[in-house]
Amino acid sequence: MIVLGSFLSCKKNEPLNKAVKIQDVLTQNSAEETEASFFIAASDLTKSIIVNSQRAQREVTKGSVREFSFSLVNNQNLLLQAINKEAFNQLIIITDFNIVVNNDQFTSFDEGKADFDQYYMSSVIALLSKQIELFESVSKATQNTSILKLILYYLPKQYQLLREAKKIKTNL
Repeated sequence: MIVLGSFLSCKKNEPLNKAVKIQDVLTQNSAEETEASFFIAASDLTKSIIVNSQRAQREVTKGSVREFSFSLVNNQNLLLQAINKEAFNQLIIITDFNIVVNNDQFTSFDEGKADFDQYYMSSVIALLSKQIELFESVSKATQNTSILKLILYYLPKQYQLLREAKKIKTNL
């Protein structure tokens, strides 16, 4: 998955337009770039989960999957607000007018071959796993207490959602 975005930093005058891969977040040259890359990657993953879950709310057939998608959208909206607030507090501006939310999870879905509920749950499990991986890797690499607090607050919730998603998928 590639995260597209641009950000401005208080310490640098020029915008840094980047295509950030999740695994590349930690390989940035400075702590400031690592943190900015984290905010962009986390924001993109969160938006992707929201968009896919909103679509699923219209298309799933099982009530448990629909309820889960509503719960997931609420959680991810709160997370996105927290990410944006923290980025703003650190004078990192995430512009998303050029960001295309990745809908690849559903573009390859062939309605004749698979159950949409199963397909949605598989994609959510993959996205939540990537989000958890991002949070864990950044938590080990940063000394920024506000990012660590954000991760400490949301990481257990993401694990809980991942366990719930796996359980629902098993019961389908």
